[in-house]
Amino acid sequence: MIHYILQILVLQLLFLMVYDLFLKKETFFNWNRIYLLVTPILSILLPSIKINLIQEHIPPEYMFQLPAVLIGDINSQYILLPEVVLANEGSFFEFFTLQFVWCVGMLLSLLIFCFKLYKIIKLRRSGNKTNISGNTIISLPNTNMAFSFFNTIYMGAELSETKKTNILLHEKIHVSQYHSLDLILFEILRIIFWFNPLVYIYQNRIAMLQEYIADAKAVSKTDKKEYYQDLLSQIFQTDKISFINTFFNHSLIKNRIVMLSKSKSKKIFQLKYLLLLPVVCSMLIYSSCSLEANAQNSLSNSSKSEIIKNIENLKDAIAKQGNMTDIEERELKTLLMLTSENGLKDPFFNDVVEHAEIPFGVIEKVPVYPGCEGLSQEETKKCFSQNISKFVATEFNMKVAEKNNLIGRQKIKVHFKIDRTGKIGDIKVNTKDPELKAEALRVASKLPQMTPGSHEGVDVGVIYELPIVFEIKE
Repeated sequence: MIHYILQILVLQLLFLMVYDLFLKKETFFNWNRIYLLVTPILSILLPSIKINLIQEHIPPEYMFQLPAVLIGDINSQYILLPEVVLANEGSFFEFFTLQFVWCVGMLLSLLIFCFKLYKIIKLRRSGNKTNISGNTIISLPNTNMAFSFFNTIYMGAELSETKKTNILLHEKIHVSQYHSLDLILFEILRIIFWFNPLVYIYQNRIAMLQEYIADAKAVSKTDKKEYYQDLLSQIFQTDKISFINTFFNHSLIKNRIVMLSKSKSKKIFQLKYLLLLPVVCSMLIYSSCSLEANAQNSLSNSSKSEIIKNIENLKDAIAKQGNMTDIEERELKTLLMLTSENGLKDPFFNDVVEHAEIPFGVIEKVPVYPGCEGLSQEETKKCFSQNISKFVATEFNMKVAEKNNLIGRQKIKVHFKIDRTGKIGDIKVNTKDPELKAEALRVASKLPQMTPGSHEGVDVGVIYELPIVFEIKE
């Protein structure tokens, strides 16, 4: 999740840099508006898009591999259960605090947004309402403020009639162009990503651009000199509300006058928008060429050659040894049973059926954890994993690690088998610390008896691999 958020921040920063360096001073106002509305949404969507065509045509040596946690050999017949992350009190508290702070931030941002709406509603109720050409005009007593919100234009009663004419012309452009919708979009982004300063910069840029658009259209319908004088005559006291289009804004007036006096940009400069393409393409390549995206394809392409290679190695080993032990013969016969059609039902293999361990990818009916009966195959797998994780997280004694002064990230791999009677057996633990190994063995041995898996109508054993991960802070 953190990696995803970082990608969003990087993309938004790149998009804003392109805008500020190459596009902001151009007079392609409508194009710039589209750019500022589309790019923040693109920055949210692009990190999650993966294109298989890119994976196929980029050589592996040029692919950037994202960090990954490998929890087992991809060619193993083990069923890889989801990692069980055991959190001590400190890490749980940190996780809870992070989620809590994010939610509190969103709640406060939402309350601020509601307060701004309340101020507008209060102003609407305090003024005198009239209707001109489908627009609602609210005349506000004892003030000289001027702004618009959706199809409503607010103007102070103390404004002169000349100024009211220019302001009305200007604000009608905001209304007809639906500029309030743009600002509301960024208010929503500010609520969700309240910690992201780039969203606030985006909103500032779109607000400035909207003033340029309204000025450019308004000045074409009135006297340009008179319009300048209205901008320069005085600075009006307008409440700062981020999602309204205020006519008089001290910080914007200089930029608006500069943009009004600027000659139209040449059409050839529209090619600058093509700068967006390398940013988008780079992100698509980054997100598409990860190990997770193409691991399955790599496995399917290489599995046959790997199997053939192993068979050849087996032939060589048997030829060199000359004969096989009873255990080796049993294992080879078991393998033959699993690869033969209806092998489990063939009387020839009756003596090795109990040793059958069906790979998870082909087993017809997976083992069932107590309480997960009556579900579909996929739901049974999910229920199994959830209950195993819950059981281990509850039973594992974290104090074992603390007593041994273990620090940092600890990882344990537990292999166990659910045999054809549903019992847990053949437990193997892979970890460096003997105390952790003993604790993992204890927990695994306490797993309840399951309903065994079955294949071709015959109960069979299934091997699982369970990674257990936790971290001890210093």
